[in-house]
Amino acid sequence: MRKFIYLCSHLCVQVPLLPIAVLTVIPLAVCPSWRPWGAADIPVLGNPGVGQWIVIIVVAYTIIDTVRGMIDDLRHGRVGVDLLAVVAIAATVAVQEYWASWAVVLMISSGEAIEEYAQSKAESSLTALMTAAPQTAHVVRRPGVGVAGVNTGDGSDGSSDDRGDGFRKVAALPSSAASGSSDAATSHYDTVAVESVTPGDVLIVLPGETVPVDGELLSGSATLDLSNINGEPVPREVFAGARVMSGAVNGSTTLTMRAAEAARDSQYQRILALVAAAQDSRPAVVKTADVLAVPFTVLALAIAAVAWLVSGVPTRFAQVLVLATPCPLLIAAPVAYVAGTGRLAKSGILIKTQDVLENLGRVTHVFFDKTGTLTVKQPQVTRVEMLPGAGTHLNEDHVLMMAGVVETYSVHILAKGIAKAGTEALSRLHRRFEEGQRLCPQPDADWPGHGRDYPVVKHIDEDAGKGISGEVNGHKVRVGRLSFAASGEDGFLPVERIVPGRATTDGDRRPGKQGEGRLADEIRTRFGMLAPDEMASYVSVDGHLIARIVLRDVPRANAKSALASLRGLGIAKLSMLTGDKRSSAAIIASEVGIDDVHAELFPEDKVTAVTTATVTPSRGVTMMVGDGVNDAPVLAAADIGMAMTDGTSTAASESAQVVILNDDIAAVPRAIAIARRTKRVMLQAVLAGLALALIGMVAAAFNLIPVVVGAFLQEAIDVVSILWALTALLDRD
Repeated sequence: MRKFIYLCSHLCVQVPLLPIAVLTVIPLAVCPSWRPWGAADIPVLGNPGVGQWIVIIVVAYTIIDTVRGMIDDLRHGRVGVDLLAVVAIAATVAVQEYWASWAVVLMISSGEAIEEYAQSKAESSLTALMTAAPQTAHVVRRPGVGVAGVNTGDGSDGSSDDRGDGFRKVAALPSSAASGSSDAATSHYDTVAVESVTPGDVLIVLPGETVPVDGELLSGSATLDLSNINGEPVPREVFAGARVMSGAVNGSTTLTMRAAEAARDSQYQRILALVAAAQDSRPAVVKTADVLAVPFTVLALAIAAVAWLVSGVPTRFAQVLVLATPCPLLIAAPVAYVAGTGRLAKSGILIKTQDVLENLGRVTHVFFDKTGTLTVKQPQVTRVEMLPGAGTHLNEDHVLMMAGVVETYSVHILAKGIAKAGTEALSRLHRRFEEGQRLCPQPDADWPGHGRDYPVVKHIDEDAGKGISGEVNGHKVRVGRLSFAASGEDGFLPVERIVPGRATTDGDRRPGKQGEGRLADEIRTRFGMLAPDEMASYVSVDGHLIARIVLRDVPRANAKSALASLRGLGIAKLSMLTGDKRSSAAIIASEVGIDDVHAELFPEDKVTAVTTATVTPSRGVTMMVGDGVNDAPVLAAADIGMAMTDGTSTAASESAQVVILNDDIAAVPRAIAIARRTKRVMLQAVLAGLALALIGMVAAAFNLIPVVVGAFLQEAIDVVSILWALTALLDRD
């Protein structure tokens, strides 16, 4: 009940004519013909009573307000088509049908209220995004905290004891303050408007609060809910130095961060800018609806005029017009499209204009970038090959763990894939140990996964372009190119140890490139050949080459099903554009189900491929789906550019019309399905509303519907049309 009362009060504030129209019924019903001034006929109006005069005054106000709105529409380039409402209400007064006049006023005001409710309901997902925008920030004012590189001391001698990280050395806290109390860490801050935050400020974000601006995490770790940004349902744990984004919701512990951007330049504000642009835009189909309202108005006036002329009864003119307001065109069409935009936003898909929603439903050809779009963003480990004859007691999980530990410190393109596989291997080793399995004999029980929760890592050293080395639990591990992993401390390959059973020559023993090349070829032969789309890192432990980790670019888990869904929507043309080798591209294409492959392309070649399809006669609408910075030109070249991001980057999205915030390729067919259903619902609402209005006008022309009944019937038609448009919010795809 409280919610209903709030809704009614809100609508009355937004549409003040509504309560006025409702209250007008009281004098009209109680004293319609009371004339304390006696007989005083007025041309056209006659001699109305007090209640009737009140209706006339309300009608005059309604006409003036409606005409003002029509003029404002014309100034903004839109056709003012409320003419029917103005003529209808004036006609009812002219024929002295005051109850009908009141009914039309009520119809107009309640129609505006219904439109207000429908718009707010349709925009609910978009409004939720905006209301979640951070408004305040807690700026730390503790002594010793300042902008990086700037002395924050109080001395006037100009000296600086800043350590370069934004904090300067300060005296130790009293033992009571250093006891771990969160109050000691968070009590010295000022709460300011988020617009007041400047890059370099150190901020405190309390548990459950929204991160106000983009920045860098200073705390050791934090758990962030990114659902407002990219729809990710599971909170993400990040560590010191990680980027934290505005709009993320902090977990159960206080975090400290340094602002990297002003509020206006932060990630969440970029998202809100896209939302605002979509809300303010008008799709071509809605503009067309405005234009269609003009011939509808002409048709309604013609039917009303003919009914008057044929019957000779002026009331017949008003009877027809009260049923003729084009609300299905004026309200239902935009409501349906705003509802569709809201559904997209709820699914983590943002569009820049509502025209995109119209075009999405007409897509006939989709181009995909390969790496990072059809495939995961980094090469993944597919298998570990142990070197035949290496004579080690380690297995594949040991190798993955050792390699993963050192690769955690690398910036190489393959490092993340190996580190991820290493983490999974560590879990398996721990599980085996807990189950009582002891594969490593003494004294090797200190290998990772055998009793220790975390391996001890020392002496990490990366040789750019070659590999990385380090100590893991006291064992020397080298991961990288074959020549790097197999070389000894002196940097040369120990030929006689790795190639047993063959007499070594002086040329083999010399540290020259000829001997190294011959040895490398023999080692590769022992491992076996790699497939065209595979790459490898070699692993040695304590100077012994023992294994090869094979990685490849693997398709996203749901890429094949997403493309199958596109075909189910009738999109037969699916193409891949990639700069990768043709052999590698062909393998990925066959796995995800794409026949049309364009490989070994430069960015300009991708643009040419899309442009050619775009200008082809009878082409339909082309769409390009990509994720990287180098996709920006081709995203702009397509009719629709769709950027897949995880909500943390907007490089490709700057030139895209559609932005997927949850980095899920399944959002591609979902976006098209939502767009098609939105248009279908809009057309159903408009055509049903206009058809019912036309039937009502014809019936009124034959005097089958009284003028008062017609006014309320038109209101019912509007409600049906608008409520049908709101079904675009329902998830029925």
